Amino acid sequence: MTRMVLAPALAVALLALSGLVPDATVLADVLLIEEVRQSERMELPENGLKTADVRARYGEPVTSHAAVGDPPISRWDYDGWSVYFEYDLVLFTVLHKGQVIDKTED
Repeated sequence: MTRMVLAPALAVALLALSGLVPDATVLADVLLIEEVRQSERMELPENGLKTADVRARYGEPVTSHAAVGDPPISRWDYDGWSVYFEYDLVLFTVLHKGQVIDKTED
């Protein structure tokens, strides 16, 4: 089993070292880190806000999903991000894939 996993990984590593295949892992890590930095600068709902506060600050969501599970978890989707609620309180806010305010560095 180990040989089956190591062989493809070794082949990709050798191709990357030879310059035939760019090191996509490094590129992906850099992009992810930059996206996290950008998201920290965005004004998004914080944990513990009530649904009424979110609606007052950010307006009506583009779509809202009914609560599921126990405790009930619901989701509101806005352009570029979604906010998850447990009962009436924000659990966390998630950026949609690739969403950042700007792509320039400070």
